[in-house]
Amino acid sequence: MAAWPKTSPIFNESDKLMPDTYKIAIVGASSLRGKELNDVLSESSFSSADFLLMDDEAALGKLESIGDEVTFIQRIEPSSFVSVDFAFFAGDEDVTRKHWHNAQKAGASIVDMSYALESEPKVLVRAPWVQDATREEVNGSAEVTPNLQTPAVVPAHPAAVALALLMLRARSVAGVRSSAATVLEPASEYGRASMDELHQQTVSLLSFQSLPKEMYDAQIAFNLLPSLGEAAKVHLSASEARIRRHYAQLSAGHLPEVAIQLLHAPVFHGYGISLALELDEPVSLEHLEASLNGEHVDVVLGDSDPPSNLSSAGQDDILVRARTADGSELATRRFWVWAAFDNLKLAATNALVCAQELRRLRPHGKVQ
Repeated sequence: MAAWPKTSPIFNESDKLMPDTYKIAIVGASSLRGKELNDVLSESSFSSADFLLMDDEAALGKLESIGDEVTFIQRIEPSSFVSVDFAFFAGDEDVTRKHWHNAQKAGASIVDMSYALESEPKVLVRAPWVQDATREEVNGSAEVTPNLQTPAVVPAHPAAVALALLMLRARSVAGVRSSAATVLEPASEYGRASMDELHQQTVSLLSFQSLPKEMYDAQIAFNLLPSLGEAAKVHLSASEARIRRHYAQLSAGHLPEVAIQLLHAPVFHGYGISLALELDEPVSLEHLEASLNGEHVDVVLGDSDPPSNLSSAGQDDILVRARTADGSELATRRFWVWAAFDNLKLAATNALVCAQELRRLRPHGKVQ
């Protein structure tokens, strides 16, 4: 892999000043997103905070660890958010809608990883890595930075974050004439039930048994699909629209437009993105690689194994490989960029960075 120096996406110098008196609630702590968020927070500058793990009835009493501490998952009550500084909603949308007002009334800063609140008034979709880089360009346009009137922030969809980072870097080497992305989505994006159904379908096919189709209403094992059955509980069209919408909100008109198609891939974890780029002028592959590589993006050179959903598992960075569209070594305007990343890790890390951004609005260690 390329060896450009990088800084940690989780910890920075200003975090050393953070007190250890924050109280943090994770709602949906037993979900895949909740568990990954738990791990990310336990390795961050929030690690010494007081944590409350909450979930629905099915998960009550389960033991979870946060760093070296072990705690129980608790029932969500209206009083659960008293004195909570940060409330992360990492479970189902319905759970978020049911309880977020209680967290808001208690004065908690709300980070909604379920996407349930993105249409609420004044709620912002955030990816600080991207928006901080374009802040000078959006100066004078609509305010996009959280303030005391912001009821909640929604960490942007991980695929939208990845695309925005890639396009932000690509435009630095030359103007982008056109771009199109095929996004391959894993089962884990829709939770444990979707992963279980993919597993059960795989086993059933290999043993010539009927397929369970409660989640997808379609055969997803050993199959790539642009849409699912009418009775599916997973809605690819809604997910594709969310990726487009979040990319547009992160771009604020200052990043190149990207045509996006979403496919469901028969894998458990990790996104893949095949991105076609056409630039305004010819550039060398080495120039493009150097531009793409940096914080949160790790360019894998041609003499190494290519990025994959397996090699990206547990990685903080988006793994990327670029090549010319015609396979030549000459400068050209057309390139293919292949990216792979851990969707749960990227979502949790972005949620952490959003919380660090909201922390600036809070009196240290106290509820507003």
